[in-house]
Amino acid sequence: MNARRWFLKAAGAAVAGTVLNAAGDPALGLIFPPLNRPVPEEGLIMYPSGVKFLVEGLGLESMTPEGYGKVLDRIKPAAEKLASRGAKAITLMGTSLSFYKGAAFNRQLTELIKRATGLPAITMSTAVVEGLEAVGGRRLAVATAYNDEVNRRLTTFLKESGFEVLRIRGLGIVDLALLAQVTEPELLKFSQSVRESAPEADAMLVSCGGLRTLEILAPLEKQTHVPVVSSTPHALRAGVRLLGLSGKVAGFGTLLAKR
Repeated sequence: MNARRWFLKAAGAAVAGTVLNAAGDPALGLIFPPLNRPVPEEGLIMYPSGVKFLVEGLGLESMTPEGYGKVLDRIKPAAEKLASRGAKAITLMGTSLSFYKGAAFNRQLTELIKRATGLPAITMSTAVVEGLEAVGGRRLAVATAYNDEVNRRLTTFLKESGFEVLRIRGLGIVDLALLAQVTEPELLKFSQSVRESAPEADAMLVSCGGLRTLEILAPLEKQTHVPVVSSTPHALRAGVRLLGLSGKVAGFGTLLAKR
């Protein structure tokens, strides 16, 4: 059964932001920047059993520093609500929401969630950093959904985290609704062009949790000959690992194949 057909079957199990797997499955809480984001399709494909997903949204209106700032005070209540609903670990989704003020601020957000809930927690930004480290990447080609200002802040965050950004290019998207219009073939072609402009890169990052990237990981690695880390798949992997599971998924690139 291909991924799309599986999703159509699995989507029937998603109710009010929860995937109703077996009653004993541990629950991963996901805090998304958009208000009404459902459980991500990528999560349903990667982990059809063994984990339950719980979702809370923040109501982000634009992918800008001003937009991020308006929802910061909603993170703690969202985390507390997820804990009350039974989450055993929490992932703050939305890469730019956690990197836009730098590496130290990203760590502060993680600690905020941990203190508020007493649960293990990670941000999407930390997840991609850990993913790049796991595949041995240091000199990066970076493809994003963002405008130049957000790309500048991502570059700062990556440098503070120990990476060299050889090339970064974005799609210039500010309106979250436009993210769904980016097709997988378009994103694959765009990402490949970014890699071609940085031939010395030893890894690639595709950044933005609103972009659908799971299915482009393997073909992009084949085309670019370097490991690729992307926001949503690898944040889900990191969150599942907080629950004590391996997070391993075959067929979607180098990192997801690792235990």
